[in-house]
Amino acid sequence: MDTQSVTFYPIGTISTPYGEKFSVPRQPNLVSQGKGILRLLPPYNTPDSVRGLEQFSHLWLLFQFHHIPSRKAQTTVRPPRLGGNERIGVFASRATHRPNPIGLSKVELERIEYKNGEVLLHLGSVDLVDGTPILDIKPYLAYADCEIEAKSGFAQQKPSQKLAVTFTDEVQQAVKLCSKFAKYQIADPLAFIQDVIAQDPRPAYQQNKLTDRIYGMLLAGCNIRWIIDPCDPHHAIVIELNEQ
Repeated sequence: MDTQSVTFYPIGTISTPYGEKFSVPRQPNLVSQGKGILRLLPPYNTPDSVRGLEQFSHLWLLFQFHHIPSRKAQTTVRPPRLGGNERIGVFASRATHRPNPIGLSKVELERIEYKNGEVLLHLGSVDLVDGTPILDIKPYLAYADCEIEAKSGFAQQKPSQKLAVTFTDEVQQAVKLCSKFAKYQIADPLAFIQDVIAQDPRPAYQQNKLTDRIYGMLLAGCNIRWIIDPCDPHHAIVIELNEQ
């Protein structure tokens, strides 16, 4: 057996409102409206492949970090939750730069749809870039996977929102006229944008600082630009929204 290389083939791809990795929440369930639809690929796009899956409320997704460029192997990383200053072992983190570009995410399965020869898994809150290749699906088993008293090191608690987010009048009007959000089943676009930016996706070294930089991200097919309030490093202002 050749242990030097392994080849994987995606079993599906996922559609999400996150057009680039900068906009993706660092864990699922942080942005409730940021849902996903997983489309299975041949030969797995048949009802037989998901027979019985509807009995499970949650799934594990194994996926490829396809937006992460190849780079020299790292044995240590700087997690954002530690302020980006402290190094820990790569295996003690969920950093995207892995020895192999493979990720794991627990998601809610809302329903399964069979449409025009496709098998679509409608998922709850996700932390994946649009178009992410899915390598495998495994059902979540509560009795085996849930450890109530588990210790989670530096990430024991869900992260709090770091930024207060407001919108200019022009952006609020642009959101009302935008047709893109409905495609992703986002009922309250302003709340969705607010939840994403409130997590402060910037690198840790840029956080808690005043800056005149304009930040941009692609959300639900819209280019969104925001700044940090020049008087308050904990306040973000969304200044522009344009459909891509």
